[in-house]
Amino acid sequence: MLNNEHRRYLLDLARRSIAYGLSHHTPLPVDLANLPPELRRLAACFVTLEKDGDLRGCVGMLQAERPLAEDVADNAYAAAFADHRFAPLAADELDRLDIHISILGEPSAMAVASQQELIAQLRPGVDGLILQEGGRRATFLPSVWESLPDPRQFVERLQQKGGWPRDYWSPQFKAYRYETEQFP
Repeated sequence: MLNNEHRRYLLDLARRSIAYGLSHHTPLPVDLANLPPELRRLAACFVTLEKDGDLRGCVGMLQAERPLAEDVADNAYAAAFADHRFAPLAADELDRLDIHISILGEPSAMAVASQQELIAQLRPGVDGLILQEGGRRATFLPSVWESLPDPRQFVERLQQKGGWPRDYWSPQFKAYRYETEQFP
C-alpha cells in the first residue's frame, strides 16, 4: 500500500506525462534516482482516463516489468495517445481528465473446469480477472464491477472483449484473479 504522498506523486506524474506527450510525442522520462523505494519497485499498473465521467482511455500491464513510476508515466501516455478505441487526446481535453491508477497484485491461477465454476468463485468488487487461451488474453480490473455487478455478465463481457463467444469454455481456458490498489 502506498501512502497519500506517493499516490499524489503518481497521479501528478501521470498528468505530467500526458502533458509532456502533447508536445514531445513520447512519455515523460522518469528520473528514478531520487524516488523512494516504493516508487522504484517493479510493479504492474493500469492508468484509466475519464473525461466528463466517460472512459477516455485505459492502458496497462498485467506483469511487473519496470519500476512503478516508469509504468505509470508510460501507461498514462499510452492511455492518452495509443488506446486504439479512442482518437489521440487533444490539448483542450487535458484539464477535463480524471486520472485513476490501479496497481495490480500478483495474479493467482483459479482452479475452474467450467464457466459456472468460474462465476461461483469470483468475488464481486474485489477480483480483477484475466482469461487466457493460447495467445489470446483479456482482463477486467476490479473497478469494472461498478458497471457490471453481476458475476455472469462480468465473465460474459470479458469473454466478448477477448473475442470469445459469451458462453464459450474449453479445457485450455485459464483464469487468474488479482486485486488492485486503486486511487483516487
